[in-house]
Amino acid sequence: IQEQLKMKDQSLRKLQQEMDSLTFRNQQLAKRVELLQDELALSEARGKKNKKSVESSSHLSQEQKSVFNEDLQKKIEENERLHILFFEADEQHKRLEAELRSRLEVLEMDAAEHQAVVDSLTKKYTETIEKLQNDKAKLEIKSQTLEREAKDCRLRTEECQQQLKNLQAALGSRLEESLCIINEKVPFNDTRSTRYNALNVPLHNRRNQLKLRDLAGQAVAFVQELVTALLNFHTYTEQKVQIFPVDSATDTISPLNQKFSQYLHENASYVRPLEEGMLHLFESITEDTVTVLETTVKLKAFSEHLASYLGFLRKILPYQLKSLEEECESSLCTAALRARNMELHRDMKRLTAVFEKLHTYVSLLALPSTRPEGLLRTNYDFVFTNIAASLHGFHDILKDISKHYSQKAALEQEVPTATQKLITTNDCILSSVAALTNGAGKMASFFSNNLDHFTTSLSYGPKGGAEFISPLSAECMLQYKKKAAAYMKSLKKPCADSVPYEEALANRRVLLSSTESREGLAQQVQQSLEKIAKLEQEKEHWMLEAQLAKIKLEKENQKLKNSLTGHLTETIQERSVLPNTAEQKKEITEKSLKEPIKSTSLVRNLTLRVPIRVTNCRAPDVESREDLIKTHYMARIAELTSHLQLADSKSVHFHAECRALAKRLSLAEKSKESLTEELKLASQNITRLQASKLFCNDELMTTKRSYEDQLSMMSDHLCSMNETLTKQREEIDTLKMTSK
Repeated sequence: IQEQLKMKDQSLRKLQQEMDSLTFRNQQLAKRVELLQDELALSEARGKKNKKSVESSSHLSQEQKSVFNEDLQKKIEENERLHILFFEADEQHKRLEAELRSRLEVLEMDAAEHQAVVDSLTKKYTETIEKLQNDKAKLEIKSQTLEREAKDCRLRTEECQQQLKNLQAALGSRLEESLCIINEKVPFNDTRSTRYNALNVPLHNRRNQLKLRDLAGQAVAFVQELVTALLNFHTYTEQKVQIFPVDSATDTISPLNQKFSQYLHENASYVRPLEEGMLHLFESITEDTVTVLETTVKLKAFSEHLASYLGFLRKILPYQLKSLEEECESSLCTAALRARNMELHRDMKRLTAVFEKLHTYVSLLALPSTRPEGLLRTNYDFVFTNIAASLHGFHDILKDISKHYSQKAALEQEVPTATQKLITTNDCILSSVAALTNGAGKMASFFSNNLDHFTTSLSYGPKGGAEFISPLSAECMLQYKKKAAAYMKSLKKPCADSVPYEEALANRRVLLSSTESREGLAQQVQQSLEKIAKLEQEKEHWMLEAQLAKIKLEKENQKLKNSLTGHLTETIQERSVLPNTAEQKKEITEKSLKEPIKSTSLVRNLTLRVPIRVTNCRAPDVESREDLIKTHYMARIAELTSHLQLADSKSVHFHAECRALAKRLSLAEKSKESLTEELKLASQNITRLQASKLFCNDELMTTKRSYEDQLSMMSDHLCSMNETLTKQREEIDTLKMTSK
């Protein structure tokens, strides 16, 4: 404001200088005019005296006079213009002076207000100074008490050092035990990771589950009531379209109403699934499950059924609106009835919009069971409150529809062509709309009353975690919960008699170190099974060989019988038998020479070529020789099999012994590694305890230094407070100066 005053003063001085210059110029012009007037008077006097001379020079004087007149006229105009400028400048100066005086008054008022503020600040600062002085005295007393406490702390530190020495020994043993327990029992902390923590089973709240099941049962009852009311409403609306404004029994209705009634006839296929979806949702909520939005998979099916019903409403809405417009265009429709029809026209649009809102929020609630990133837990409260608001809006719209339908029914009864069938149909529609209104009101009040319970109970999760990560983790959690419940039930069963723990440990050591270990026995069993399979194969082979030999023998006997005649004597029969047997032996020997004799046994596969000399000898000598060879080879085979079994048993024994020694060696190495790790841990614990001792000493020194620093800080704080007081006083003085 002072700068503006300076600028205004400068402009005022400039204007005053201009005024002075203008007045000076006016004075000069006035003097010039006076001189010109004097000259004119002199010239007139001279003209009277010297008329003759004037007449001679009249032409010249007239020219001079015209020049003077022009000059005078210019001076007069310039003088007039200067007077106008002077008047305007004077008016501007007066206006500026009035503005500056009004501003000066405002500034004086502001200065008075500032002075009042300065006075209040001075009072305030004086009070603060007194308070700070009192605080200073209190802080001095406190510093003295702190010094006493510091002395007490020194004494306590000495006692704490003594207690620390006593506690170090106890803590060392506890530390070893706790480290062993942590290493054995806690491989990792799953609560730190949200992925693993989501698999933990939360605390089971049976009361909460029973409450949710009760609420789901109530919701099922309300939905069933709404479904029956909607079915009745659509069915009676179809009947109404068939009756009014044109009765289908007497005349054909319009194609629009025919299509509308055809669509309305399909209402049950869209409305009934709502009840079924709600029943499935109610059945999925049991006492044993954990009911959250991530586990309520059946809510997705209910959302899909609601979407199909919303599609049905969208499909019939244009036909319903056109049917109302067609009814308004009929000759039976009065102005009041037309107004009611237009109100119902708007109400049907609002009803479809409300169902769209409900479907949107229900589909949002179904997202956590399929895509959890689609809806965050922070938005659950928002979605539930919007559902409650939509249900209340649904109730309000149904009340309006009931009101307008009742008015429309009353007006339609006054129509002269109204039949008893139309009146009963209107009554049925009104009753269905009233049932819808009551059901919607119950549903809205039920949802708003239990809104807090829904938001809290449907959003809890595992301990230490905020939420379930995905529906898969929630499903895994439910499986773990079932397993845990089965395990708890199994714990309630009486345990069978078991081996004592110490005896079991001893048996385990024996089992690990003995030759008859489980693995060795399993290998022995496997080898014995393989041998049995081989023997079975050999048995089958020799059985087949024996059958082939029997078949050959039978064939040879038949040949002999066919070759013999009944009329030959016994001698001839004997003579004929001997060459035949010789020929048979020859064939057998030839075959044996051609084919090698294979003998499979436990030792190895023996391939023997036995050369047999065929001699013309008797049959008993040949049979005895074959028996001797057979007995020799059978004895040899038995001896070799016994040697083989002995070697196999020795090899198995040595193999088991080697395996046991290898296991003992591995166990010894593992124990050695564990002992080295324990030794390292013990050395680390010793260094840690020494470091903790040094740390405690450092803490004692730091506490002592902190007390000293606090005292120094208090003194510095007092000095800073004094400095702030001086600064505040200086600011008060400057404010006073500025206000002046």
